[in-house]
Amino acid sequence: MKILYGFYRADAGQILLNGKPVSIRSPQDARRVNIGMVFQEFTLIPALSVAENIALFLPDLPAVLNHREIHRRILDLSEQYDLRVDPQAVVAELSIGERQKVEILKLLLSGARILILDEPTRVLAPHEVEALFRVLDNLRRDNYAIILITHKVKEVLACADRITILRGGRVAGSLLRSEATEGRLVTLMFGQELTSPKADRRKVPDKGASPLLELRGVETRPAGTEMRLKGVDLQVYPGESLSEKSW
Repeated sequence: MKILYGFYRADAGQILLNGKPVSIRSPQDARRVNIGMVFQEFTLIPALSVAENIALFLPDLPAVLNHREIHRRILDLSEQYDLRVDPQAVVAELSIGERQKVEILKLLLSGARILILDEPTRVLAPHEVEALFRVLDNLRRDNYAIILITHKVKEVLACADRITILRGGRVAGSLLRSEATEGRLVTLMFGQELTSPKADRRKVPDKGASPLLELRGVETRPAGTEMRLKGVDLQVYPGESLSEKSW
């Protein structure tokens, strides 16, 4: 996806847009053909306002900002897609979920029609994840194309129309949502069918056996005010679940 957005340059192959080859050698090239990307680590400037961050991304940025016009455009679009955020708010004072809204608004106002979202739910609370999926549904209905990168199988099944699995840098499989199950996706992810281990809950750990894991006198010497560990001894036996309070 970073190649598609021009962050990296492809060594080989083609990128086709509407069936025609395009050359994307930088993010600016990608934005010219209406491709936008929200990275895992947001690219906003914390000291600037929402409107100022978005204005810097606009292709038609004037020499002198018309703050009233930019605010109007932000409010109109945020109302349309339920991405409500105060244009005058300083980004540093926003929550993670609100910052993500700004990133999406930034792409929409710049004219992007293909939206790449890299692990967008990684730092969101459950209610924020639900809100994001509602936003994506609204965008999809308006013919935006959305590429969602995630490791969470349940989210894939909840929101995707078509699913592609990458394993070891290669396409392991591609299927429609109607064909996908959690088990099938996991098999494609790992290259083999995984079976759940059969745990015998009645089994008592054999303390006469050799421990699977053992630590003896482990210490840390951290810098600053970090907590120091000293003289940690730990043994974990087959069939045993060890809690921190047992240390």
